[in-house]
Amino acid sequence: MTEPDVNTDLLLLEKISEKDTNALSKFYDIHSRHIFSLIFYILKNESEAEDVLQEVFIQIWDKVNTYDKSLGSPISWIVKIARNKAIDRLRSKSFKKRTGETDIERFYDIADDSDNPEKHADSKKHRAEIADALKELKDDQKELIEFAYFRGYSQSELAEHFKIPLGTVKTRMRTAMMILRNKLKHLI
Repeated sequence: MTEPDVNTDLLLLEKISEKDTNALSKFYDIHSRHIFSLIFYILKNESEAEDVLQEVFIQIWDKVNTYDKSLGSPISWIVKIARNKAIDRLRSKSFKKRTGETDIERFYDIADDSDNPEKHADSKKHRAEIADALKELKDDQKELIEFAYFRGYSQSELAEHFKIPLGTVKTRMRTAMMILRNKLKHLI
């Protein structure tokens, strides 16, 4: 995000903390399309995604004071909320049993409808860097990362699903995360 967008978000969050409904409405207008795309990608169900989107913004309203700008930008905070809520919904509805494969690279192709060419170029470059970093992973590592982060499996569930020891799951995921962190440290 460019600096003015972060500043706008911070100002809106401050107003939301003062229970300004207009600020929440503006924040929703700015971020709802992107957040809906993320939630829909995880759930693959429009109606469920709409429900979760509403839950995300209710949580923003109720828990705005838990946002800590030293831990990241407002968009990273709401993406984390959305991802967690979508995964909770997956677990509650037992969606994880579906058989279709998830193309992990598609996650990074969520449309950015921004009219800002510079922002679009940066976003495209970052997606390409993330896709390249994912290609560095072994297939078994990539699969574990995919199931954990995009399907909501816990490490115990991964061990059971793939019929491998829990220690192996932990080692493979830790190794994969270290590879990704090393390759993408400039984006973190």
